[in-house]
Amino acid sequence: MADAKANGLPARPLLVYHDSWYERPATGPAATTLATLPGYMNLVALSFVRPDAAYPGRLDLKGTGLQYGFSGTVLRDAIALLKQRQPDTRVLLAVGGANYANWDALNLDALVRLVQDLGADGIDLDFEPVTPGCSVRGRVRCLSDAAWLDLVARFRDAFPRPLLLTVPGWSIGAYGEGAFRDAQPRGPHTGSILNLLRSPQADAIDLVSIMAYEAGPTFDPWQAYQAYRQVWKGPLALGVQVPPSQLGGPTYTVPLAEQLARKVAQDPQGGMMLYPLLGRPPGAVGPDNPDGRLLAQALCRGLNLDGCAEALR
Repeated sequence: MADAKANGLPARPLLVYHDSWYERPATGPAATTLATLPGYMNLVALSFVRPDAAYPGRLDLKGTGLQYGFSGTVLRDAIALLKQRQPDTRVLLAVGGANYANWDALNLDALVRLVQDLGADGIDLDFEPVTPGCSVRGRVRCLSDAAWLDLVARFRDAFPRPLLLTVPGWSIGAYGEGAFRDAQPRGPHTGSILNLLRSPQADAIDLVSIMAYEAGPTFDPWQAYQAYRQVWKGPLALGVQVPPSQLGGPTYTVPLAEQLARKVAQDPQGGMMLYPLLGRPPGAVGPDNPDGRLLAQALCRGLNLDGCAEALR
Protein backbone atom coordinates (compact mmCIF):
# COMPACT_ATOMS: atom_id res chain seq x y z
CA MET A 1 0.00 0.00 0.00
CA ALA A 2 1.25 3.46 -0.83
CA ASP A 3 2.85 5.49 1.93
CA ALA A 4 1.03 8.81 1.70
CA LYS A 5 3.75 11.00 3.13
CA ALA A 6 6.50 9.50 0.98
CA ASN A 7 4.49 10.20 -2.15
CA GLY A 8 3.59 13.77 -1.32
CA LEU A 9 -0.07 13.07 -0.59
CA PRO A 10 -1.49 15.42 2.06
CA ALA A 11 -1.78 13.69 5.42
CA ARG A 12 -5.47 14.68 5.64
CA PRO A 13 -6.61 14.93 2.02
CA LEU A 14 -9.41 17.23 0.92
CA LEU A 15 -9.78 16.55 -2.80
CA VAL A 16 -11.78 19.08 -4.83
CA TYR A 17 -12.78 18.74 -8.48
CA HIS A 18 -12.06 22.05 -10.17
CA ASP A 19 -14.77 22.14 -12.85
CA SER A 20 -13.24 23.80 -15.91
CA TRP A 21 -16.66 24.58 -17.42
CA TYR A 22 -17.56 26.81 -14.46
CA GLU A 23 -14.20 28.57 -14.09
CA ARG A 24 -14.41 32.27 -14.82
CA PRO A 25 -12.63 33.73 -17.86
CA ALA A 26 -9.27 35.27 -17.04
CA THR A 27 -6.56 37.11 -18.92
CA GLY A 28 -3.89 36.21 -16.37
CA PRO A 29 -3.27 33.57 -13.70
CA ALA A 30 -3.99 35.81 -10.71
CA ALA A 31 -7.58 36.35 -11.93
CA THR A 32 -8.47 32.63 -11.83
CA THR A 33 -10.18 30.90 -8.92
CA LEU A 34 -7.59 28.13 -9.31
CA ALA A 35 -4.63 30.29 -8.30
CA THR A 36 -6.42 31.60 -5.21
CA LEU A 37 -7.69 28.34 -3.67
CA PRO A 38 -7.36 28.12 0.12
CA GLY A 39 -4.67 25.80 1.45
CA TYR A 40 -7.14 23.33 2.95
CA MET A 41 -8.16 22.32 -0.58
CA ASN A 42 -4.93 20.37 -0.71
CA LEU A 43 -5.70 18.07 -3.65
CA VAL A 44 -7.13 19.70 -6.78
CA ALA A 45 -8.34 17.64 -9.75
CA LEU A 46 -8.69 19.65 -12.98
CA SER A 47 -11.83 18.31 -14.63
CA PHE A 48 -12.03 16.68 -17.09
CA VAL A 49 -9.44 15.47 -19.56
CA ARG A 50 -10.36 13.06 -22.36
CA PRO A 51 -8.70 9.63 -22.22
CA ASP A 52 -8.28 10.00 -26.00
CA ALA A 53 -6.90 13.52 -25.63
CA ALA A 54 -5.30 15.16 -28.65
CA TYR A 55 -2.46 17.31 -27.41
CA PRO A 56 0.01 18.69 -29.96
CA GLY A 57 2.01 20.47 -27.28
CA ARG A 58 2.67 24.18 -26.76
CA LEU A 59 -0.11 24.28 -24.13
CA ASP A 60 -2.82 23.98 -26.81
CA LEU A 61 -5.79 22.66 -24.80
CA LYS A 62 -8.37 22.47 -27.61
CA GLY A 63 -8.30 18.68 -27.95
CA THR A 64 -7.78 17.81 -24.31
CA GLY A 65 -11.36 18.01 -23.03
CA LEU A 66 -10.60 20.75 -20.50
CA GLN A 67 -13.08 23.61 -20.92
CA TYR A 68 -11.24 26.51 -19.32
CA GLY A 69 -12.09 29.87 -20.86
CA PHE A 70 -8.44 30.89 -21.09
CA SER A 71 -5.24 29.66 -22.67
CA GLY A 72 -3.10 26.77 -21.60
CA THR A 73 -0.39 29.25 -20.73
CA VAL A 74 -2.69 30.95 -18.23
CA LEU A 75 -3.65 27.53 -16.81
CA ARG A 76 0.01 26.53 -16.41
CA ASP A 77 0.82 29.83 -14.72
CA ALA A 78 -2.25 29.58 -12.47
CA ILE A 79 -1.08 26.14 -11.28
CA ALA A 80 2.39 27.57 -10.62
CA LEU A 81 0.93 30.52 -8.72
CA LEU A 82 -1.28 28.21 -6.64
CA LYS A 83 1.73 26.09 -5.71
CA GLN A 84 3.74 29.19 -4.86
CA ARG A 85 0.96 30.35 -2.52
CA GLN A 86 0.13 26.85 -1.20
CA PRO A 87 3.30 24.70 -1.39
CA ASP A 88 1.56 21.64 0.09
CA THR A 89 -1.23 21.58 -2.51
CA ARG A 90 -1.08 18.93 -5.23
CA VAL A 91 -2.73 19.32 -8.64
CA LEU A 92 -4.03 16.36 -10.65
CA LEU A 93 -5.58 15.94 -14.07
CA ALA A 94 -8.93 14.13 -13.77
CA VAL A 95 -9.09 11.82 -16.79
CA GLY A 96 -12.44 10.42 -17.90
CA GLY A 97 -15.58 11.12 -15.93
CA ALA A 98 -19.14 10.52 -17.04
CA ASN A 99 -18.83 12.25 -20.40
CA TYR A 100 -15.40 11.18 -21.69
CA ALA A 101 -15.46 7.43 -22.14
CA ASN A 102 -13.35 6.58 -25.20
CA TRP A 103 -10.89 4.48 -23.23
CA ASP A 104 -10.25 2.22 -26.22
CA ALA A 105 -8.39 5.15 -27.81
CA LEU A 106 -6.43 6.01 -24.64
CA ASN A 107 -3.57 8.37 -25.54
CA LEU A 108 -1.15 8.03 -22.64
CA ASP A 109 1.61 9.87 -24.48
CA ALA A 110 -0.58 12.97 -24.79
CA LEU A 111 -1.53 12.77 -21.10
CA VAL A 112 2.09 12.45 -20.01
CA ARG A 113 3.09 15.52 -22.02
CA LEU A 114 0.11 17.49 -20.72
CA VAL A 115 0.97 16.72 -17.09
CA GLN A 116 4.56 17.75 -17.72
CA ASP A 117 3.71 20.96 -19.58
CA LEU A 118 1.15 22.10 -17.00
CA GLY A 119 3.36 21.25 -14.04
CA ALA A 120 0.74 18.92 -12.53
CA ASP A 121 1.45 16.27 -9.90
CA GLY A 122 -0.34 13.26 -11.33
CA ILE A 123 -3.63 11.74 -12.47
CA ASP A 124 -7.09 11.09 -11.08
CA LEU A 125 -8.17 7.99 -13.02
CA ASP A 126 -11.92 8.51 -13.36
CA PHE A 127 -13.01 5.36 -15.22
CA GLU A 128 -16.81 5.13 -15.11
CA PRO A 129 -18.08 2.20 -17.19
CA VAL A 130 -21.84 2.56 -17.68
CA THR A 131 -22.39 -1.20 -17.66
CA PRO A 132 -19.68 -2.82 -15.50
CA GLY A 133 -21.38 -6.22 -15.83
CA CYS A 134 -21.15 -7.29 -12.19
CA SER A 135 -22.36 -10.62 -10.88
CA VAL A 136 -23.01 -10.54 -7.14
CA ARG A 137 -23.68 -14.23 -6.57
CA GLY A 138 -21.04 -15.24 -4.05
CA ARG A 139 -17.74 -13.51 -4.79
CA VAL A 140 -18.40 -10.44 -6.91
CA ARG A 141 -17.00 -10.51 -10.45
CA CYS A 142 -17.42 -7.76 -13.04
CA LEU A 143 -16.75 -7.63 -16.75
CA SER A 144 -15.02 -4.29 -16.09
CA ASP A 145 -12.46 -5.85 -13.71
CA ALA A 146 -9.91 -6.54 -16.46
CA ALA A 147 -10.16 -2.97 -17.78
CA TRP A 148 -9.64 -1.52 -14.29
CA LEU A 149 -6.56 -3.67 -13.66
CA ASP A 150 -5.11 -2.83 -17.07
CA LEU A 151 -5.73 0.91 -16.73
CA VAL A 152 -4.20 1.19 -13.27
CA ALA A 153 -1.10 -0.74 -14.36
CA ARG A 154 -0.68 1.32 -17.54
CA PHE A 155 -1.21 4.66 -15.83
CA ARG A 156 1.24 3.84 -13.05
CA ASP A 157 3.82 2.79 -15.62
CA ALA A 158 3.32 6.08 -17.50
CA PHE A 159 3.21 8.17 -14.32
CA PRO A 160 5.79 6.70 -11.93
CA ARG A 161 5.96 7.86 -8.36
CA PRO A 162 6.39 10.46 -6.94
CA LEU A 163 3.60 11.40 -9.39
CA LEU A 164 0.24 10.64 -7.78
CA LEU A 165 -2.38 8.20 -9.04
CA THR A 166 -5.80 8.52 -7.41
CA VAL A 167 -8.96 6.55 -8.19
CA PRO A 168 -12.61 7.45 -7.56
CA GLY A 169 -15.00 4.55 -7.05
CA TRP A 170 -18.76 4.23 -7.40
CA SER A 171 -21.02 4.91 -4.42
CA ILE A 172 -21.98 1.22 -4.07
CA GLY A 173 -18.75 -0.08 -5.55
CA ALA A 174 -17.65 -1.90 -2.37
CA TYR A 175 -21.03 -3.49 -1.57
CA GLY A 176 -22.02 -7.07 -2.37
CA GLU A 177 -19.75 -9.14 -0.12
CA GLY A 178 -19.07 -9.87 3.54
CA ALA A 179 -20.78 -7.63 6.08
CA PHE A 180 -22.03 -5.47 3.18
CA ARG A 181 -23.34 -8.28 1.00
CA ASP A 182 -26.94 -7.05 1.22
CA ALA A 183 -26.24 -3.32 1.68
CA GLN A 184 -28.72 -1.05 -0.08
CA PRO A 185 -29.21 0.20 -2.66
CA ARG A 186 -28.30 -2.49 -5.17
CA GLY A 187 -27.49 -1.60 -8.75
CA PRO A 188 -25.30 -2.38 -11.76
CA HIS A 189 -22.23 -0.98 -9.94
CA THR A 190 -22.62 -3.07 -6.77
CA GLY A 191 -19.15 -4.40 -6.02
CA SER A 192 -17.65 -2.86 -9.14
CA ILE A 193 -14.34 -1.86 -7.50
CA LEU A 194 -13.82 -4.80 -5.13
CA ASN A 195 -11.51 -6.82 -7.37
CA LEU A 196 -9.32 -3.83 -8.17
CA LEU A 197 -8.86 -2.91 -4.51
CA ARG A 198 -7.82 -6.44 -3.50
CA SER A 199 -5.55 -6.97 -6.50
CA PRO A 200 -1.75 -6.52 -6.65
CA GLN A 201 -2.40 -3.50 -8.89
CA ALA A 202 -3.93 -1.71 -5.88
CA ASP A 203 -0.40 -1.06 -4.62
CA ALA A 204 -0.06 1.45 -7.48
CA ILE A 205 -2.91 3.63 -6.12
CA ASP A 206 -2.16 6.52 -3.75
CA LEU A 207 -5.73 7.48 -2.79
CA VAL A 208 -9.22 6.07 -3.32
CA SER A 209 -12.22 8.39 -3.19
CA ILE A 210 -15.89 7.41 -3.03
CA MET A 211 -18.44 9.10 -5.28
CA ALA A 212 -20.97 8.94 -2.45
CA TYR A 213 -23.73 10.73 -4.34
CA GLU A 214 -26.44 10.20 -6.98
CA ALA A 215 -27.25 6.88 -5.32
CA GLY A 216 -30.85 7.39 -4.22
CA PRO A 217 -32.68 7.88 -0.92
CA THR A 218 -31.68 4.56 0.68
CA PHE A 219 -27.94 5.19 0.29
CA ASP A 220 -25.92 5.77 3.47
CA PRO A 221 -22.56 7.46 2.75
CA TRP A 222 -21.03 6.40 6.07
CA GLN A 223 -21.94 2.78 5.39
CA ALA A 224 -20.30 3.11 1.97
CA TYR A 225 -17.12 4.42 3.63
CA GLN A 226 -17.03 1.44 5.96
CA ALA A 227 -17.56 -0.94 3.04
CA TYR A 228 -14.61 0.54 1.15
CA ARG A 229 -12.49 0.40 4.29
CA GLN A 230 -13.03 -3.37 4.56
CA VAL A 231 -11.01 -3.91 1.36
CA TRP A 232 -8.82 -0.78 1.05
CA LYS A 233 -6.41 0.09 3.88
CA GLY A 234 -4.77 3.15 2.29
CA PRO A 235 -5.84 6.81 2.12
CA LEU A 236 -9.61 6.97 1.57
CA ALA A 237 -11.76 10.04 0.86
CA LEU A 238 -15.55 10.21 1.16
CA GLY A 239 -17.08 12.33 -1.61
CA VAL A 240 -19.93 14.82 -1.31
CA GLN A 241 -21.71 16.71 -4.09
CA VAL A 242 -23.10 20.19 -4.52
CA PRO A 243 -26.93 19.82 -4.63
CA PRO A 244 -29.34 19.06 -6.08
CA SER A 245 -29.12 15.30 -6.44
CA GLN A 246 -30.57 14.13 -9.74
CA LEU A 247 -31.37 10.67 -8.35
CA GLY A 248 -33.03 11.62 -5.08
CA GLY A 249 -30.17 11.64 -2.64
CA PRO A 250 -28.21 11.99 -0.66
CA THR A 251 -28.65 15.76 -0.56
CA TYR A 252 -25.63 17.27 1.14
CA THR A 253 -26.25 20.16 3.50
CA VAL A 254 -23.54 21.98 5.44
CA PRO A 255 -24.42 20.16 8.71
CA LEU A 256 -24.45 16.72 7.03
CA ALA A 257 -21.15 17.31 5.23
CA GLU A 258 -19.44 18.51 8.40
CA GLN A 259 -20.86 15.63 10.45
CA LEU A 260 -19.58 13.06 7.94
CA ALA A 261 -16.15 14.70 7.81
CA ARG A 262 -15.93 14.53 11.61
CA LYS A 263 -16.63 10.78 11.46
CA VAL A 264 -14.07 10.28 8.71
CA ALA A 265 -11.49 12.28 10.69
CA GLN A 266 -11.49 9.50 13.29
CA ASP A 267 -9.74 7.38 10.65
CA PRO A 268 -6.01 8.30 10.53
CA GLN A 269 -6.06 7.78 6.74
CA GLY A 270 -9.47 9.34 6.13
CA GLY A 271 -10.19 12.38 3.98
CA MET A 272 -13.00 14.02 2.03
CA MET A 273 -13.77 14.83 -1.59
CA LEU A 274 -16.02 17.50 -3.16
CA TYR A 275 -17.62 17.63 -6.60
CA PRO A 276 -17.88 20.11 -8.31
CA LEU A 277 -16.04 22.85 -6.44
CA LEU A 278 -17.44 25.77 -8.45
CA GLY A 279 -20.97 24.37 -8.59
CA ARG A 280 -23.97 26.41 -7.41
CA PRO A 281 -27.41 25.00 -6.65
CA PRO A 282 -30.59 26.65 -7.94
CA GLY A 283 -32.24 29.05 -5.50
CA ALA A 284 -30.82 30.90 -2.55
CA VAL A 285 -27.48 29.55 -1.34
CA GLY A 286 -27.28 28.71 2.35
CA PRO A 287 -26.49 25.91 4.82
CA ASP A 288 -29.39 23.77 3.57
CA ASN A 289 -28.72 24.55 -0.10
CA PRO A 290 -24.95 24.98 -0.21
CA ASP A 291 -22.61 25.80 -3.05
CA GLY A 292 -19.11 24.36 -3.34
CA ARG A 293 -17.67 27.17 -1.25
CA LEU A 294 -19.86 26.42 1.77
CA LEU A 295 -19.40 22.65 1.45
CA ALA A 296 -15.62 22.98 1.21
CA GLN A 297 -15.54 25.02 4.41
CA ALA A 298 -17.76 22.46 6.15
CA LEU A 299 -15.43 19.63 5.12
CA CYS A 300 -12.45 21.65 6.31
CA ARG A 301 -14.02 22.15 9.73
CA GLY A 302 -15.03 18.50 10.00
CA LEU A 303 -11.50 17.34 9.15
CA ASN A 304 -10.08 19.87 11.62
CA LEU A 305 -7.84 21.47 9.01
CA ASP A 306 -6.38 24.96 9.29
CA GLY A 307 -7.76 28.15 7.74
CA CYS A 308 -11.37 27.05 7.27
CA ALA A 309 -12.65 30.62 7.52
CA GLU A 310 -10.96 31.40 4.20
CA ALA A 311 -13.54 31.01 1.46
CA LEU A 312 -13.22 30.35 -2.24
CA ARG A 313 -12.91 33.71 -4.00
